[in-house]
Amino acid sequence: MPDRLTPRAREIASAARTLLEESGPTALTLRALADRLGIKAPSLYKHFPDKHAVEVELIAQMLEESAEALEEVEEREPGSLPALAEAYRTYALAHPHLYCLATERPLPREALPAGVEDRAAMPLMRACGGDVDTARSVWAFAHGMVILEIHGRFPEDADLAAAWKKGLRAFHP
Repeated sequence: MPDRLTPRAREIASAARTLLEESGPTALTLRALADRLGIKAPSLYKHFPDKHAVEVELIAQMLEESAEALEEVEEREPGSLPALAEAYRTYALAHPHLYCLATERPLPREALPAGVEDRAAMPLMRACGGDVDTARSVWAFAHGMVILEIHGRFPEDADLAAAWKKGLRAFHP
């Protein structure tokens, strides 16, 4: 974890992440977090001013981890939208509650570590030849597919691999 946190704050963030991953965003309360850590909720305020700050840390972790996943794929398969999309999907499906926390409400840009959002976007930007509109469109497609999959919105017999392939071909024939 980055040096932006003290060791105790890292421990709190780790417990928050575990609580979130196990039980979802609604279960992530300061009281539940304190209970998990065996402390009283006011003790958390020494390390995080409020629940929003804990959530911002988790969102930063998601952006950093997804950036790492995309960078690894980009290194192996430079410029491959299908490879990036598969890495994005794999990460999101492996961390559905974290993904939802980070993407289903406005992004707290002003509170995030400098450069983390740009780093997460750069592999896709490079694969789209620097065209920001295309990159945003591809991301919107990938996010829509992932969030619908996470929320079980596709019929059981849906061929998601075919939908991903066809959708990505629309951006990169």
